[in-house]
Amino acid sequence: MGNTPNVEFYFDPICPWCWMTSRWAQEVSEARGFDIVWHPISLKVINEGNTDEEYVQHLEAGHRFGRVVEAARVAVGGGSAGDAVVGKLYAEIGTRVHPGERDDIDAILTEALEAVGLDSALAATADTEASDEQLTANTKHALDIAGPDVGVPIISINGVAFFGPVVTPAPTGEMALRLWDGIAAAASVPGFYELKRGRTVGPQFG
Repeated sequence: MGNTPNVEFYFDPICPWCWMTSRWAQEVSEARGFDIVWHPISLKVINEGNTDEEYVQHLEAGHRFGRVVEAARVAVGGGSAGDAVVGKLYAEIGTRVHPGERDDIDAILTEALEAVGLDSALAATADTEASDEQLTANTKHALDIAGPDVGVPIISINGVAFFGPVVTPAPTGEMALRLWDGIAAAASVPGFYELKRGRTVGPQFG
């Protein structure tokens, strides 16, 4: 569809809905021949002070994953290499956390780093604040461009950002391309802001 789009994807590794959308976006990017610039953000930062106690540990896990993803981007020198490693590391982490249903964070980080060819010692950055400034900046920027009161995923197409789509299971093949074309068309319309319906099912990874 026309020129190659400029696509950015903002994610927290812990969110299952975001994970499914990311798999759809990745499939479309490969089929249509465009790259995605991946940006880790933090649901913990978004929900600071507004979170039920039962979700605190969940959000903390996402924040720890995000710290390591950002540290990996810096470790390879940023730029296009950094963008590429962020996407690959997110895929490795997400595969283990979501369809894999694992919650052994330290082991997941070690395995994921090794799978993308990085030093597993980077896993230690999960428990430092070295990445927090950039994670917070990414999160603030995502909310600035997509609007308040949103979570993940956030996708930007040619500078127009929105929350979503939220879809389960992740569409594949021709259906994946049809959904992308619809989303891209909506993003091209000045003044288009919102389209939503209530969810009736949970995340389906199969």
